[in-house]
Amino acid sequence: LAVGWGIGMDAAWATSPGGCELVQSIMDCTGRWLSSIPGNLRGDTKELFLDDNTIQVLGNASLLLYPQLWHLSLTRNRLELIEPGAFLSSQGLEVLSLTDNLLFTNYSLTAAALSALPALRTLDLAGNQLREDMVSVLVSNLSSLESLSVARNIIMRLDSSIFTNLTQLLELNLEKNYIFEIDNAFEGLHRLQRLNIAYNYLPCLVGFGLTQLRMLNVSNNVIEWFLTLQSDDLFELEVLDLSHNRLLFFPVLPRQSKLHSLLLQDNRMSFYQRLPNGTSLANITVQFLIIDGNSTNITTVRLWDELCHSNLSSLRLLDMSQNQVWGLPDDFLAQMPSLTYLKLNQNCLEAFHLSEEDPLAMLTELDLSQNQLVELGVKVGVGDILPNLQLFNLSTNRLQALPPGIFTHTRKITTLDLSRNWVDLCPQPGEAKSLPCVDIRGVESLTHLSLAGCGLQGLSSRPFQGTSLRHLDLSDNRQVLSGDLGWLQDLVLTLQVLSLRNTSLSPTAVDFSVLNSLVRLDLSGNSLAAFPTSLGTLRLRSLDLRDNCLPALPPDVAQVPLGRSLRELYLSRNPYNCCTLGWWDALQQAEGLRVPDGQEVTCSHGSRVLSPGALPEPILQSCRWQTADLALLYLVLALPTCLTLLVAFVVVFLMLKEKLLKMVKTRCGVSSPY
Repeated sequence: LAVGWGIGMDAAWATSPGGCELVQSIMDCTGRWLSSIPGNLRGDTKELFLDDNTIQVLGNASLLLYPQLWHLSLTRNRLELIEPGAFLSSQGLEVLSLTDNLLFTNYSLTAAALSALPALRTLDLAGNQLREDMVSVLVSNLSSLESLSVARNIIMRLDSSIFTNLTQLLELNLEKNYIFEIDNAFEGLHRLQRLNIAYNYLPCLVGFGLTQLRMLNVSNNVIEWFLTLQSDDLFELEVLDLSHNRLLFFPVLPRQSKLHSLLLQDNRMSFYQRLPNGTSLANITVQFLIIDGNSTNITTVRLWDELCHSNLSSLRLLDMSQNQVWGLPDDFLAQMPSLTYLKLNQNCLEAFHLSEEDPLAMLTELDLSQNQLVELGVKVGVGDILPNLQLFNLSTNRLQALPPGIFTHTRKITTLDLSRNWVDLCPQPGEAKSLPCVDIRGVESLTHLSLAGCGLQGLSSRPFQGTSLRHLDLSDNRQVLSGDLGWLQDLVLTLQVLSLRNTSLSPTAVDFSVLNSLVRLDLSGNSLAAFPTSLGTLRLRSLDLRDNCLPALPPDVAQVPLGRSLRELYLSRNPYNCCTLGWWDALQQAEGLRVPDGQEVTCSHGSRVLSPGALPEPILQSCRWQTADLALLYLVLALPTCLTLLVAFVVVFLMLKEKLLKMVKTRCGVSSPY
């Protein structure tokens, strides 16, 4: 014990006798299978973490030895009871986490214990199977609380009696309960700033009047209506999250607020001033009947101009993605001069018009992807439209062209996504323009361009002239590499990332050696039967060769500049030959190289598909025979035949020696003694 105390005094970190870790005055006893609070910890402990243990009861004497404690965490134990006197010696406790326990069993006794904490500021009761009546008892005497979480319980209804005494509360978390009704539950919480009621079952929010609230999260409910109490009071609301609900109409917002982020993603929202079939509901209003006790109020709303009474001048983020928006009301965007991020993707838009009435001077990101756009309109002669736009996502629409000169107004654009549109790039000036096209020449700020799946039939001469493209995606264009490839010369100095996935690329179609700045290259899905030799001189950091027909990589792939610079290489789904895996072994030894899909790489031997890292010995022997020196093999096979012929010749010669000599003598006429 003395050694433990000595280390604790002289070092910032130590291990206590109970196996807990000590960092200064913080004691961490997480996951020690403790059934009670240890009694041999340092007496000056200020923060004690006992998460993931098996403590069931916090007794009256459990914390007597730790009077300086201000932070106690008992998350994920089996805590059923906190005895009434458990905190009498810990009057300075400010933060208490009791998440994921069983406090519903003895909640009244636990409430008596909590009432003895006059300085408690933060309390977490999430995941304790608590009903609303239990919560009311547990927090009834905690007037000092500033932050309370009762998430993941079984609360169903909130009324004015539950949080009555929490006059100092700043933050309240009620997410993931079963709340379907709220009846004046927050009216007395005059300091409340952050309220989270996400993942419940609220059908509507009508008469919202919490003027002091700064952040409201009611996402993932079943809300169809959101109506703010109509008054001229200034609402402090800055963030409103209504995403993943069933909103039918744009929410009726405060007339005066500080709202800067409005999240409406994944609802059923539309505007009804103009319908897709050309009809209008201009004279139709909706009346809301609001019954509160014995009083009845009727609110009338015109659905297409409900924004007229809302001041959205401070709004910077508007997310209306995944809705059913066919079109925007007149002057809808004109009310948002500070708008910086606008997301309208995954709607039903067929046209989107930009005019000087909706200048959107501050807009930096505009997402119109996954709509049905056939027209993007810009008023001719208008000066500054989208002057600060940097990201423009138009992917997955039905566009064939963009308005001429649109990029002369968007002088700061860096990222343009036109993928999954049937567009073509404009040719050089003076050449025929028989079809609509997109002209990006001379857009110096453009660095990222995606043209994936645009049906490009080959690029005209130098469509990227005057750009500074660093990222170019031409994937899923089967004929984009047909014809002249002179467009590459305008990308030599700047292009760093190139995707040619599924472009019918052949090994010699493109001379990659000229792209000296390239660091990432995607050649997947091209049925390549040979490794492009022009890659060897590049200094890529990432290369994707998946879904091709490669039997092998070059044996020296790890030694060339490409192999030495690579840090990421994708190789799976190729029919590699199990008997020519020298390149694979070299890659395994390459320093700093990672093959993320290495477990999926296979090779073929006959009809068998194997992992290159674990070839059976019979396969290895078979491969040795197949890869042996053929000259040596032929020599071994020919040697017995040659020897046989030589022996036969000698035997025949000896048998016919005398006759041959006589024949020679007769023909030559020279006598010779025998």
